[in-house]
Amino acid sequence: MYYIVYGIFYLLSLLPWRVLYFLSDGIYLLVYYVFGYRKKVVMGNLAIAFPEKSEAERISIAKKFYHNFIDTFIETIKLISISEKAFRKRFSSNIEVMNQLYATGQNVQVISGHYFNWEFANLGVALDSKYPFVVVYMPLSNKIFDRLIYKLRTKFGTLLVPATEFRRDFNKYVHDQYALILVADQNPGGPEKAYWAPFFGKPAPFVRGPEKGAKVNNTAIVYAHFYKVKRGYYRVDFELVTTEPKTYSNGALTKLLVNKIEASVKQIPDNYLWSHRRWKFQYDEEKFGHLMVP
Repeated sequence: MYYIVYGIFYLLSLLPWRVLYFLSDGIYLLVYYVFGYRKKVVMGNLAIAFPEKSEAERISIAKKFYHNFIDTFIETIKLISISEKAFRKRFSSNIEVMNQLYATGQNVQVISGHYFNWEFANLGVALDSKYPFVVVYMPLSNKIFDRLIYKLRTKFGTLLVPATEFRRDFNKYVHDQYALILVADQNPGGPEKAYWAPFFGKPAPFVRGPEKGAKVNNTAIVYAHFYKVKRGYYRVDFELVTTEPKTYSNGALTKLLVNKIEASVKQIPDNYLWSHRRWKFQYDEEKFGHLMVP
């Protein structure tokens, strides 16, 4: 069954970009106007993030977001058959920011947010990184699609570590220097396990893992903002944050990274995954005040 499914998606991936984007535009009309997929969540998030904007401006951002959201999945199909040469024409980065750290022997944590197109970023960074590029992923319950996504994401050398095995078996997958990609705006398992910080002026909980891991393993922190240059073309901008994570007080690194994510989102509002419930948990000062980073 896997080979049948893979064969179907491979044949679809051979379609020209313009044909795939025509399909994407049609799916967008259905998702936005007919089904209204998570529209209340999207518009609610935008109202929190941009209260100064008019309703018409927020709707405009939402429509662009949905186009980007659908394009991501359509482009992922295209990536199944894309050659390295063709891919390089559509992706760029200042990878030297990471590669210059390699000679120091220090490992790297690459921190980012929920930006588009993460599949492009995953393949592109792995191509030119001197470090083995390690991505933690959540295995899909459907074994056929899990195998398909695994094959795609490892196409140019990315090392995938299942989230279910990360703590216990990380060293089984990674034996030398590494650059580990983590998403800093992931919702925590529970608000009591998080650092709380203002995000667009409203308190939100953020996972402690990236900061904790950086301090325990003394990894350099590199922030990555990836975004669409134009349709089908993407870039990653890397920024070295620190090579001394242990010098930061508890929560300070998390707050700094949250601020960087907020700045990136303000720069390109439709590039963020607004269907992600960033303010899922309500802040209670009595319960969580001690977790709010100064």
